[in-house]
Amino acid sequence: MTLLEVFQSLEEMWIGEAIRTSYWLFPFIEAIHLVGLALLGGTVLVVDLRLMGLTLRSRTASQVLLNARPYFVLAVVTMFATGIPLALSEMIKLYYNFSWWVKITALPLALLFTFFVRNPIVLRERASNLSLGVLGLVSIVLWFTVAGAGRWIGFS
Repeated sequence: MTLLEVFQSLEEMWIGEAIRTSYWLFPFIEAIHLVGLALLGGTVLVVDLRLMGLTLRSRTASQVLLNARPYFVLAVVTMFATGIPLALSEMIKLYYNFSWWVKITALPLALLFTFFVRNPIVLRERASNLSLGVLGLVSIVLWFTVAGAGRWIGFS
């Protein structure tokens, strides 16, 4: 079975068909997806701008991270819970969409970096300000790539 055939099979699932044929379902799910994107972007920015020393300097980076983490996790869960059904409704379009491939490649990189590199280093509270700044910058670039490519899917 080729990758294109896998995408065709996924698009033919009942959930994709239900979303595709409904007048309001796609825009409703997309609206929730965008709220999740806003929450995700806000939590990423508040932590990463703190790591870069640009905001919330009166609080430690670990405090900011710990305060933002539950909202970040909620945002990620929201994005997956809405993004997967949205994707299932247009898998063939996504197969041919370069922006989707950029997003789907950057997303696991951003998640792995966040949970296994950035967060553990920040929580140890032993990194230099320069190291924290680099972590914040790399994180912003990764998440901006995910968000930017995701938004560009609708325009390409």
